[in-house]
Amino acid sequence: MALDEALLNWHSEGLIPPVIRFYGWEPAALSIGYFQKVKQEIDMEAVKKLGLGFVRRPTGGRGVLHEHELTYSIIVSERYPDMPETVTKAYRVLSEGLLEGFRNLGLDAYFSIPESETEKADLKKPKSAVCFDAPSWYEMVVAGKKVAGSAQTRQKGVILQHGAILIDLDAEKLLSVFKFKDEASKDRMRKKIPEKAVSINSLLEEGVTAEQCVPAFRTGFEKALAIRLTPYELSESQLAEVKKIEEERYGNDDWNFRT
Repeated sequence: MALDEALLNWHSEGLIPPVIRFYGWEPAALSIGYFQKVKQEIDMEAVKKLGLGFVRRPTGGRGVLHEHELTYSIIVSERYPDMPETVTKAYRVLSEGLLEGFRNLGLDAYFSIPESETEKADLKKPKSAVCFDAPSWYEMVVAGKKVAGSAQTRQKGVILQHGAILIDLDAEKLLSVFKFKDEASKDRMRKKIPEKAVSINSLLEEGVTAEQCVPAFRTGFEKALAIRLTPYELSESQLAEVKKIEEERYGNDDWNFRT
C-alpha cells in the first residue's frame, strides 16, 4: 500500500510515467477499505490466529483477503488523454485491461452493470463488509459471478485504481475474519458467496498460478489501453521513501485502526 501511494505521489510530480503493477502479499493479508470500521466489522483475533497481515487501504471498498489472488494497481493522471472525469466511467476504461486479461486466459468475462433497484441500492449501502459478496459497476464477472474486485481513489490529480483477481477462493477462511451479528447471518453469507463470486481455477480445466496470470493481464492492458509496458526498477532513495510512508501510515496502528 505504501508503494502504491508513493507511485501516485511521484506521478503527480511528473517524476515517473503512468504505472501498471502486479503484486502479491507475504504473508497473506486482509486489507480493508478506507472508510471501514475495524471494531464493528473485523474479527482481529481471527486475523492474528491465522497469521494474516492487516492493512487499511487508501481506497474505498470492503474487506479483501489477499491470499490466492493476483493484485494489480494502476497509477495514471486524471488528465491522461481520453480519461473520463467520473469514477464510474474511468473504471470502465481502466478495467478494459482486466477484461482482455481474462479473455487471454480463455474466460468469457464481461462487465457487471447493476440493473435492478435492489442491486443499485446494494451499491450505496452494502449488506456486508466482505468485498466479494456482490459486484459493483464495471467489475469483472464470469458466468454471472464476480471474479475480480477493484477500488479507486483520486489524489493530487492522479487516479489510483487497484484490485484483487481471484485465482482460488477459500470462502470459509474469508468469512472467519469478519464479524456477523449472529450465526444465522454468517450462514447466509456462507451460502451467498459461492453464488456471487468465482475463482479462475474453478473455471479452468488446468489450474494456473498468479505468476502464470501476469503475462495474460499485462498483454491485456497493453491491448486495451494501446500502450507498451516496460519494466521499472525503484532506486534506493525511492525504496527509502516507500519505507517512510509505510512507517508513518500503513504499518501504523493509528492509521489501520482509526475510527
